[in-house]
Amino acid sequence: MMKKAYILGLLGIFMAFAKCSIAQQDPMFSQYMFNTLSINPAYAGSADMLEVNAIYRHQWVKFDGAPVTQTLVAHTPLKKESLSFGGSIINDRHGPVRQTGIYGDISYRIFMDKSKLSFGLKAGVNLFSANLQDLNTVVDADPTFQANVSNRTLPNFGAGVFWHSERYYIGFSVPKLLTNKLINSDLPDFKDNKERRHAFLTAGIVLDINNYLKFKPTLLVKAVDGAPISFDVTANFLLYEKFWIGAMYRFEDAMGVLLQYEVNGKIRVGYAYDYTFSDIGQYSNGSHEIMLGVVFGKRSGGDISPRYF
Repeated sequence: MMKKAYILGLLGIFMAFAKCSIAQQDPMFSQYMFNTLSINPAYAGSADMLEVNAIYRHQWVKFDGAPVTQTLVAHTPLKKESLSFGGSIINDRHGPVRQTGIYGDISYRIFMDKSKLSFGLKAGVNLFSANLQDLNTVVDADPTFQANVSNRTLPNFGAGVFWHSERYYIGFSVPKLLTNKLINSDLPDFKDNKERRHAFLTAGIVLDINNYLKFKPTLLVKAVDGAPISFDVTANFLLYEKFWIGAMYRFEDAMGVLLQYEVNGKIRVGYAYDYTFSDIGQYSNGSHEIMLGVVFGKRSGGDISPRYF
């Protein structure tokens, strides 16, 4: 009975933000610094090569109805380099809710002395469905959960700005500007069911400790309509330009570890584990996240140093 109640809670978190203002709708990632395109279109082209990244995240393992998310992003600059294109597919499922976002990105880059300033636009659709009839409700024949939601197509667009060099970056974005209604229903429980705007501020820097060790702190700040501001802080260390090891802290929610290996300058594999210390932590074994990144071709100025962002 407790687990069934938590499944209902997950659905409520997603669709009733006016009543539960501590949640966010969009998926979260511990390796957010390697998934920037999914939230900021201005990141497109920043690798100066064709780059493809995939992430699989299983949140709150052993928790009934826990979120499971897969993302695939790709981006590349054009030959003239000022314009860049990208795209992302984000598939997310938690409880009876499934959503798949398919988005395209375009960015325009301004080349400065030792840095680049990019402005980006994102546009696409979110395919939303909810199998409400699969829920075991506390109240029999609850009218709120008597009809499923099948493949609602929710168009959206967003924008962002990204400034970066080889050693630092800062970005701001709002990937979804429209507040689409998720479920067409006049029932009181669904009066505020809509997509909420998410604003993201990202920043990071790489500092040399010695010839063999580098330190990279990064920050992700998230603001959602009707919810308190939240943030992730991550501290990564790079050994011998090959091995990343770090720790992360998500404000009042979780902490964890990150590992990554640069295989040959073209391929990187990563793993993250975080454990929530909120009430949900009593019913789960933490969250696992696996990442694979591949770049193709050569940078216009040559591979002077490994990519840090």
